[in-house]
Amino acid sequence: MPRKINVVTVAMANYRAGSVQGNVDYALGLLDTACRLGPDIVCLPENFATVGIGDPKAEIAQPVPGPITEACSKRAREYSTFVICPLTRLHGDKAFNSAVIIDRRGEVAGVYDKAHPVTHTDDYTGAEHGLTPGPEDVPVFDLDFGRVGCQICFDLGFPETWALLKQKGAEIVFWPSAYDGGRPLWTYAYLHEYFVVSAVRTATSRIVNPQGDVLAATSRRSQVAARVIDLDHIICHADWHVDMPRRLIDRYGTDVSVTVYAEEGHFIVESNSDGLPLSAIVAEFGLEPCRTYHRRHHPMYRALREGAAPEPQETPYKGRQQYG
Repeated sequence: MPRKINVVTVAMANYRAGSVQGNVDYALGLLDTACRLGPDIVCLPENFATVGIGDPKAEIAQPVPGPITEACSKRAREYSTFVICPLTRLHGDKAFNSAVIIDRRGEVAGVYDKAHPVTHTDDYTGAEHGLTPGPEDVPVFDLDFGRVGCQICFDLGFPETWALLKQKGAEIVFWPSAYDGGRPLWTYAYLHEYFVVSAVRTATSRIVNPQGDVLAATSRRSQVAARVIDLDHIICHADWHVDMPRRLIDRYGTDVSVTVYAEEGHFIVESNSDGLPLSAIVAEFGLEPCRTYHRRHHPMYRALREGAAPEPQETPYKGRQQYG
């Protein structure tokens, strides 16, 4: 069955109220606008409450639950949506740069603590003015529509945790941040074949698909962006799938969406009908995921390097033309 969800993200467009409460009120206004779009999940920017207030230190950290998360929880309940609420979080005697995931009932569904807070000293003796790094064994969270992960701001420079999220089965990675991010966002999306959603304190928050396309983005004039995405899709290589996009459309018409990436030699297939599961399309047309196609080569390579005969593999496209 299709797993289509409405993802909404916001950007603060460099707004600074001059007070924590002013920042919170502004961000909550953006959240109210986002919630009117009927989201399944909304992501707010990194540490939106403390932007422009000075360095986020333990003294201004809040517990969870606390005033900021309670305000987001109220809206999550009212609109039956998940909300990702980033804040400086007090936990015991430590403070973290965190992203708190609030579920549709307004309850805390998970917390990600930024694994890589940036140093604030030129001798690398402190991180973000008193914050503690979270574990590098970054978690994933099973929500009612799929599996999500989080990274925050400076985490963008650490490819290993983005790869770990893929290994753990993340289908969407949310990236609350102080800055726009740019090319690494669509690079990680492409490399790991998951959606990436940024929510920034600057201008351009993005929803990026698993081929690196920006599906929707905010701007200084439009601070809320939404897109319906389908987590149940298949990315195929053009090899062994000659003329497949046209064949799929001829067979199913508007019941399928096929997006072709000619330069990459890929295409994405999604079902648009509850009565047409993707698995049925895959079985009927012998589709194979691009990653599976690439992995099939490794045992052949090993055998050939050793001077041995590769073992034959059973494929869904046996006897078909390889190239168009």
